[in-house]
Amino acid sequence: MIETLRDRAIGVLRTADPAEKIRCGAEAAAAWRRGAIVATGDSLPPDRPERPSHPLLLPPRDMPRRRSRGLAGRIALLHAVAHIELNAVDLAWDLLARFTGPETPRGFIDDWVGVADDEGRHFGLVAGRLAALGAAYGDLPAHDGLWEAAQATSDDLLARLAIVPMVLEARGLDVTPQMIDSLKAANDPESAAVLDVIYREEIGHVAAGVRWFEHFAAARGVAAESAWQDLVRARFRGILKAPFNRDARSAAGFPARYYEPVGVIP
Repeated sequence: MIETLRDRAIGVLRTADPAEKIRCGAEAAAAWRRGAIVATGDSLPPDRPERPSHPLLLPPRDMPRRRSRGLAGRIALLHAVAHIELNAVDLAWDLLARFTGPETPRGFIDDWVGVADDEGRHFGLVAGRLAALGAAYGDLPAHDGLWEAAQATSDDLLARLAIVPMVLEARGLDVTPQMIDSLKAANDPESAAVLDVIYREEIGHVAAGVRWFEHFAAARGVAAESAWQDLVRARFRGILKAPFNRDARSAAGFPARYYEPVGVIP
C-alpha cells in the first residue's frame, strides 16, 4: 500500500500528545521533502484533531482574564502562544489533508508542508520556554476559537486561505511586537527571542497565504481583493481590529487596500 501525503497529515491530526504530534509532523515533512512520499491521496481528515486531556478548552467568552504582570503573566502569555502554535500545526496539516490532490501545484504543497513544519518547531520553542519557567502547556485553560475558524472554512480552500493565514496569522503580525517588548521589559530576553523567531517566520506564512489566495482566485476568475473581503465578511466571526502592522503585512505582500476597508478602529 502506497503511503500518501494525506495519510501522513491525518496521522498528525489523529495524534493527541503535543510532543508526539510535533514529531509525527516533522517526520512527515522530511519524508515529503526527500521524495519518500509522492502521492497526495484521497483520504478524508477528521472533523477535529485529537487533543490532549489538558488544557481545558473553553469558549472565548468564558476564558479567565489573563494575568499581565510577573512570572504568572509571562507564563500565561507563553501558554497562549503555545496554544496558538499547536492549533497552527493542526490547521496546516488539515489544509494538506483536506485540499490537496493530483492537480494541486507542487509549490503549494511545498509551501504548506514548510508552514506545518515551522509551526511544530515554534510550538517546541515556546514549550521549552514554559518548561524553563517551571510550567507546561496544559497548565492553563485555552479557548477553541481557532478551530472554529477551521470548521467554518472546511468546504472551500479559498475561504481557508482567506481566514487562516490572511486574518489569523496576519493578526499575529500586529500583536507580537508588543508581546516581545513586554517580555524584554520583564527582563526575559530568552522568551522575547523565541517570539521574535516566530514573528519573522510568520511573515513568510502570511506571504504564502496571500500568494496562493491570489493564485486560486485568478483560477476561479474572481478579483482577489473583493473576494477576500467578501469571504471575511461571510466566514470570519470576529472583527479585523486596527491598528495594523502595515510594515510587516506589506513585507508579506499583503497591502492595506485588502484589509483597511473591512477593518475596525477601536
